[in-house]
Amino acid sequence: MRFLPHVTVATIVEDRGRFLMVEEVSNNRVVFNQPAGHLEADESLIQAAYRETLEETAWTVEITGLTGVYLFRGENGVTYQRTCFIAQPIAHQPDLPLDDGIVRAHWLTLEEIAGLGEQLRSPMVLECLTDYLNKPRYPLDLIR
Repeated sequence: MRFLPHVTVATIVEDRGRFLMVEEVSNNRVVFNQPAGHLEADESLIQAAYRETLEETAWTVEITGLTGVYLFRGENGVTYQRTCFIAQPIAHQPDLPLDDGIVRAHWLTLEEIAGLGEQLRSPMVLECLTDYLNKPRYPLDLIR
């Protein structure tokens, strides 16, 4: 049987020490995540990051770099390959409807995010933030 991980993107958006986070309903529970989602047919990873961020937060952003590529096996047994991007906020469009399942977007500090504990959608949420804050950032031209 062929291994087929789900390709996903996430975006870390920071503004003055606060991070743009999504409060959403997943598997009948409220969880928090970076703006994130699956790659769609005929779009690049960067296009997916722009789209998912806008659809889930109503924020237009400028993608500026890459934090890393991660593999994670969820409780559902599915393996996800997550490409985590870095972005700067450009403009909020509060009249845009958010994706189904999204409760709202929040600007939270690292301490507030870490304090969410089991409410984080996956361990990748804090792992990506920790890498963003402590490890090298990579240019977008790394992706071909």
